[in-house]
Amino acid sequence: MATQIFVNLHVKDLDKSVAFFTKLGYTFNPQFTDENATCMIISDNIFAMLLVEPFFQGFTKKDIVDTSKAQECTIALSADSKEAVDDIVNKAVAAGAADKPKKDYGWMYHASFEDLDGHLWEYVWMDPAGPPPHQG
Repeated sequence: MATQIFVNLHVKDLDKSVAFFTKLGYTFNPQFTDENATCMIISDNIFAMLLVEPFFQGFTKKDIVDTSKAQECTIALSADSKEAVDDIVNKAVAAGAADKPKKDYGWMYHASFEDLDGHLWEYVWMDPAGPPPHQG
C-alpha cells in the first residue's frame, strides 16, 4: 500500500469550508464526514481533514494557531501547467480567498491564496527539465 498523507486543518465553519473547496473542484469522502470533520480528496494518496476547531483541539494540548497572526504551515501542491495554477487560484479568489502574489521563475511558477480560515495553499508548476544549469 502506498503511503498516504492526511493534512489536518482546523476550520471555523465546516459547511462554509466544504462549499469553498467544492467551488475549487474538490470532492469529499462521505465515509469520513460528520458534523465535526470531513475528508477532502486532493489525489489518490493526499487528503485534507477539515476539522471544526473544538474537535481539532481534542487532538492537541497546544493552542490552535491564530492564522490572522501566525502561519502554521503552507500546503503546497503541484499543478500540470501554469494555466492550471492560475485556474485553481482564480477559482479560490472568486470563492472568497485572499490572493497572494504570483512568482514566475521561468522553469517554476507558483501562486497561492489563503482559504477562508487563513491556511496558505500554494500551487506550483515546475518544468520537468528542472532549473537551468547553475552559472558561476
